[in-house]
Amino acid sequence: MVSLSSLGKRSIATSLAAWVLLVLSMTSAFAESLHLVYTSDQHYGITRKTFRGRENVSATDVNAAMVQAINSLPSMVFPNDSGVDAGEKVGWADVVISTGDIANRMEGTDPQAVATAAQCWNTFNEQYTKQLSLTNGKGKAPLLLVVPGNHDVTNAVGFHRPMVPATDASSVVAMYNKANNTAITPEQYVFDEHKVLISKQLDGVHLLLAQMWPDTPTRAWLAKEIVKLPKGTPVLLFTHDQPDVEAKHLRNPNGDHSINGNDKFENLLADTSSVTKAKEIPVKEHRDLANFLQAQPNIVAYFHGNENYNEFYEWKGPDNTIAMPVFRVDSSMKGNVSSKDETKLSFQFVSIDTATNQMTVREVLWNATPEQPGITWGESKTIAIAVAAKAQ
Repeated sequence: MVSLSSLGKRSIATSLAAWVLLVLSMTSAFAESLHLVYTSDQHYGITRKTFRGRENVSATDVNAAMVQAINSLPSMVFPNDSGVDAGEKVGWADVVISTGDIANRMEGTDPQAVATAAQCWNTFNEQYTKQLSLTNGKGKAPLLLVVPGNHDVTNAVGFHRPMVPATDASSVVAMYNKANNTAITPEQYVFDEHKVLISKQLDGVHLLLAQMWPDTPTRAWLAKEIVKLPKGTPVLLFTHDQPDVEAKHLRNPNGDHSINGNDKFENLLADTSSVTKAKEIPVKEHRDLANFLQAQPNIVAYFHGNENYNEFYEWKGPDNTIAMPVFRVDSSMKGNVSSKDETKLSFQFVSIDTATNQMTVREVLWNATPEQPGITWGESKTIAIAVAAKAQ
């Protein structure tokens, strides 16, 4: 006859075994799955024409609504789209990323009508640190990684139309200090020295974030960071500008190379433009980037803002020599589509299975029904992120 005490012991042992398996399965899930929230172009300091039945709504209010939507993610369930984590609860986020244009360009002549870069950064920092309640798999705040966009850098270096103040490097400097754990002041800012470049190793995947666009010195930095990585480590590259960089963001090749109203180059990158007009296509610079990406097979995907709408595409370079998976993200304030149709407002959620080297990027429509705010899943794209054999 089996005693009650032995039954009790077996019951306890069975319960303990079940609990250990549950913990191990949860630990395994967190170890093999990474979650990233990707946004760009918050453009604090301006207004949307309409938003949720209101007119002339400030970027502060619109972005606060997006932060609320991000906070609601853990309770959501991924769609059954055959992607990574399909049908599973979202649960957590390891990293939140913005690729710039935190501050809008300070154009104008009336100080009362223009928000400074300092004011814009302070509002972003308040919303994305204090109001963001999202947690990672360990119950802690996710990493917040931010690099500047063209409006942030323009505020720091000046523009060919009036701004008030004429320069304010506050948002770029704040991002630089955050990335480097330093405390330089806006008055100490030097364009060629204080570039915001971020390198973060996650479990099985590496993130490289670069200010604006991979120009010549940035490509040198990226190459040095990649050489340090264990062989076969997939790298995700995040930057503000699309691979087909606009000539106007390069340095002025004309005259005294200054920022001026005739040439309209903005001098936001280290490279001097190979074309003499700001609206020409700088094919050489596009080719230089294509050649670099072809030589760096660890870089398996490119994420960007600037021209803002949700798009998953392949960048082939000017000579069709590569097929880089690219993920373009929307803007809460200046979306090419969503600025006119608020139901198209979106950001992206990235799920990575580090055991199978699969990555799914999903469009998160966060205002599809403005009268009843909530999240709807939009497009999704799953790609393999295993590094090609030649990178081993």
